[in-house]
Amino acid sequence: MAEIKPQVYNDPRPAEYFTRFHQRARTREPDGVYDLVRIVLTPPTLLAYRAWAIGAENVPRSGPVILAPNHFSNWDHFFAAVYLRRRVRFMGKSQLFGANPAITFIISHGGVFPVRRGHKDQEAFVTAHAILDKGGCVLIYAEGGRSRTGGLGQPRPGVGYLALESGVPVVPVAIHGSKGVRRWRKLQFPKVTIQYGEPLTFEAVEHPSREQAQEVSERVFEPVREMYAALEEKGRRGVIKALREGIGARTEHQVPAGQPR
Repeated sequence: MAEIKPQVYNDPRPAEYFTRFHQRARTREPDGVYDLVRIVLTPPTLLAYRAWAIGAENVPRSGPVILAPNHFSNWDHFFAAVYLRRRVRFMGKSQLFGANPAITFIISHGGVFPVRRGHKDQEAFVTAHAILDKGGCVLIYAEGGRSRTGGLGQPRPGVGYLALESGVPVVPVAIHGSKGVRRWRKLQFPKVTIQYGEPLTFEAVEHPSREQAQEVSERVFEPVREMYAALEEKGRRGVIKALREGIGARTEHQVPAGQPR
């Protein structure tokens, strides 16, 4: 794997700094910036990384839903969303906001809202709930951040809290191949597969404990592990073949949003 920059786990800026980003995310939908980013990044996502989706039909086309993928690369945002026919809202680390005005504009207008690193950031969850209450689609990484070991990390309770507090469906997502994305500097582009599992629904709990949230996160991440392991062992074609043999022939490759069938 290419060298990864040291992770910064604490953002010293006060919570008030991020209020404007949360207010925007709660009151406005992503604008044309989302569509522009999709137009610009879809070609390299599909051509260079040969991204392919399995089971994208498991993501409801409308209504509130949580996506819970594993996380290796900053490109995982695009891999997880490129084949979906709806706009995905992303919970992103707070360090992305404010360091570069152009990037801050793009991500805040493109559907990303901050979670303040190194702090118990309830505002991020208030924003996530506001989006879900409007029928939106929220992506939260099950591991809480990028895995830096080359293998899957351990799930954090965040996705469990959001699932239990909201009671909306959670779709486990396995992203395979993205740990090699940084090799593009050597003109090496890994083949990336995104597999969406069947939605999981948990009975809503008003004030879940950390233990309850962690248990749900583990249950959400279990199919992510299973899908990832199958992709690692059988490869993309092997998984698609196994699915077709198990559930009958059907098209597993979904056409990207905005693309002709």
